[in-house]
Amino acid sequence: MINTLKNIFGLGPKVDYKELIKKGAQIIDVRTSGEYASGHVKGSINIPLNAISSSAKKIKKNTPIITCCASGMRSASAKATLKAMGYTEVYNGGGWMSLNLKLH
Repeated sequence: MINTLKNIFGLGPKVDYKELIKKGAQIIDVRTSGEYASGHVKGSINIPLNAISSSAKKIKKNTPIITCCASGMRSASAKATLKAMGYTEVYNGGGWMSLNLKLH
């Protein structure tokens, strides 16, 4: 149970986000469009959390997916939703500013 929670919230094994990007990972920012407009990771796609299920066709299933938001809570929910929809390689990148620092 503890390991499951750690993985959901991105507290599991360290992830090399730069390597995932080299593999063609998609960054999905699940904040609102207004939040996204105020700043985001370059190259990310904005799909608000409440639209993840209905917008899944915009997300490739055969590449790694990194979710991000403001703090990591909504991106954890997005990760769980995508996993439940059959996406296999999904990572919670946490807050977008923190993720942006990890990528540079």
